[in-house]
Amino acid sequence: MKQEETYQVSIVKFGTRSTVKSDVYLNYHIYKTADEPIEMDYFFWLIRNRNRTIVVDTGFSRHGGEVRERTFLIDPAEAFAALGVDPDSAPQVLVTHAHYDHIGNLGLFPDSEIVIAQAELDFWLGRFAQRPQFKHSIETQDIDYLRNVAERGKVTTFADELELAPGVRVIRVGGHTPGQSIVTVETDEGQVVLASDAIHYYEEYEQDIPFMFVNDVREMYAGFDSVRKLMDSTGRHLVTGHDPSTLDRFNTVTTGPLAGLAATIGKKDLD
Repeated sequence: MKQEETYQVSIVKFGTRSTVKSDVYLNYHIYKTADEPIEMDYFFWLIRNRNRTIVVDTGFSRHGGEVRERTFLIDPAEAFAALGVDPDSAPQVLVTHAHYDHIGNLGLFPDSEIVIAQAELDFWLGRFAQRPQFKHSIETQDIDYLRNVAERGKVTTFADELELAPGVRVIRVGGHTPGQSIVTVETDEGQVVLASDAIHYYEEYEQDIPFMFVNDVREMYAGFDSVRKLMDSTGRHLVTGHDPSTLDRFNTVTTGPLAGLAATIGKKDLD
């Protein structure tokens, strides 16, 4: 892989909450395991090198977090600023799926192209999005913003797979949502698999336990299998969507506004 086709991946934790396993895993009682507390952290991701910056999801909005009693650790706008992301430069924004905690701050990037799976866009702009089991996971104003951007021709969609840039590939796996996508990124430390909410927790993946909120259980299992195939090769790094252990697995940021709230994988020199 050429130097200009490898990237640094930043993982940013902006929020958190405390819950129990029966509240995050589908039909948890069938595993005959005692319920226990579990933390859930909230992340967005940044992919960049000298040539481009790609924002992967934007976290939940102030309203979306507060009405669900989520704890803010840093405002996503402040985190993007700390990372040196300039909205005026209109970086590409990749949406892995359209739940409230992943598209709540799209408005920070009003001039950016948004990339999203066609199945995801169609579903959330369609007639089932307002049914309670689905509406629970969205904010109407976030979906309205996405609709407006699509009507302005600023949304790029794909069916099953897209090479977003040399060294960056987006793959629709479905399951959690109709267009749930994962991202593979080439770095000088190996390939990173950003699973987003195709896999919320490492134990979810390791123990084959589907998440509570799911559009298609079969697709969710198939998504686990797709990630396992990717991880068969050595030197690959799995980044899940909500696991509190995530930052400790990589190069944790120890100074500045994101100290203890971010980690990186890949090259440090972006000048």
